Amino acid sequence: MTSKTVSMPHRVPAQTRFRFLVIAILAMAFALVAPVTVLAQPASLAPLAEKISPSVVNITTSTTVSRRTGPQGIVPEGSPFEDFFRDRNNGPEGAPRRSSALGSGFVISEDGYVVTNNHVIEGADEILIEFFDGGELVAEVMGTDPNTDIALLKVETNEPLPFVSFGDSDSSRVGDWVIAMGNPLGQGFSVSAGIVSARNRELSGRYDDYIQTDAAINRGNSGGPLFNMDGEVIGVNTAILSPTGGSIGLGFSMASNVVTRVVDQLQEFGETRRGWLGVQIQDVTEDMAEAMGLASTDGAAVNGVLEGPALDAGIEIGDVIISFDGRDVEDTRGLVRQVGNTPVGEAVRVVVRRGDETKTLLVTLGRREEAEGATPAVAQAPQEDAPTSAEMMGLTLMVLTDELREQLGAKPETEGLAVMEVDEASEAFEKGLRSGDVITEAGQKKVTSIADLETRVEEAKDAGRKSLLLLVRRAGDPRFVALSLAE
Repeated sequence: MTSKTVSMPHRVPAQTRFRFLVIAILAMAFALVAPVTVLAQPASLAPLAEKISPSVVNITTSTTVSRRTGPQGIVPEGSPFEDFFRDRNNGPEGAPRRSSALGSGFVISEDGYVVTNNHVIEGADEILIEFFDGGELVAEVMGTDPNTDIALLKVETNEPLPFVSFGDSDSSRVGDWVIAMGNPLGQGFSVSAGIVSARNRELSGRYDDYIQTDAAINRGNSGGPLFNMDGEVIGVNTAILSPTGGSIGLGFSMASNVVTRVVDQLQEFGETRRGWLGVQIQDVTEDMAEAMGLASTDGAAVNGVLEGPALDAGIEIGDVIISFDGRDVEDTRGLVRQVGNTPVGEAVRVVVRRGDETKTLLVTLGRREEAEGATPAVAQAPQEDAPTSAEMMGLTLMVLTDELREQLGAKPETEGLAVMEVDEASEAFEKGLRSGDVITEAGQKKVTSIADLETRVEEAKDAGRKSLLLLVRRAGDPRFVALSLAE
């Protein structure tokens, strides 16, 4: 009988099999991640740039200015180079000269409407638009809005112009790719790319809503468009933050959802027409919320009511506006934008928190541009009390007299308690109260005497409050301050 030797398969050690398994898993992971990494990298932007470039324009402005009588700002007065620079300053001293400036813009309609920044064309005698194909046309200013730094221009042409449309800036996300186009440093048409770095930035204006981007923006880019990847304008390049004057990746574009409303009004009226409520407001702080018995800091506290819509509708000092036209109010900035974006003359429901109650008031909005200089509502005549003084909450107080009103520059109808001294170690000093301030309300009620203030303190303590809300006026400007109550 012939015997056969049967070879058994070699058994792979468990440790080796584990290594093979790990390698296989890593290979599969790499295979899955690689396509994602490729997708995360932007494809060439050339097709998009070619599509939208014809709608972007360079803007050159000319302005007549008086010639300076020397080289101010170039060399120090008395410098040996002073005569040299004066000789190079052609023309007699004081004679007018022409000054030029550069910027960017973009066409928004085939019949020649162009959007740019107000600061690009402000004060210009002549505005020249240079198109991507090299053609040039003179532009006319149709309207401007310094509050958002937007200007609308118009050129006359017999040929339809290539134009771009606005996109929805609210749908842009941090991290989305964007393209900035314009005329940086006067070098001509240029494209830069980056991402949306942040949204809802506020710089200085009450209607600010900037998109922050790291796409390179330099001088000369002002007024140019910020595009999304669909070729829609989601912002107007307006400003940069830079210690050197050049781009360091902190550029700001006014959001298109702000710009479109402004442009529509400039096209229709040649000016802006924003809604106006007629109140002075401030944000609600944590200590103010506690002093007022509020559950949160949402809303806008009314610290002044002007002659106008709010007064007519019954809004009072001390009210906290928590809803406007069906939308919750988070803070003063949000309320200002909501009111400004509402048509003039429209009747809207305003919900306020007043003490422990919630009230809904119907307010017919006025027009902000016509309301500049509106005066505060005249206070009700207070009871006459003999002048007295007291020290409370780190403050030395005295009831206002005619002599004190004159010293403080207060209006004759102003009533309240004058702050004569503030203890520098007190909470009142820390929160900004100073000698010369006038306290007109405490606990959201008027105070015309020391007894009134003492009553408000006791009322707050009886209600279990840890602080008392004061309405303080300085040179007529009101603000709320919450001071802690001593145990």
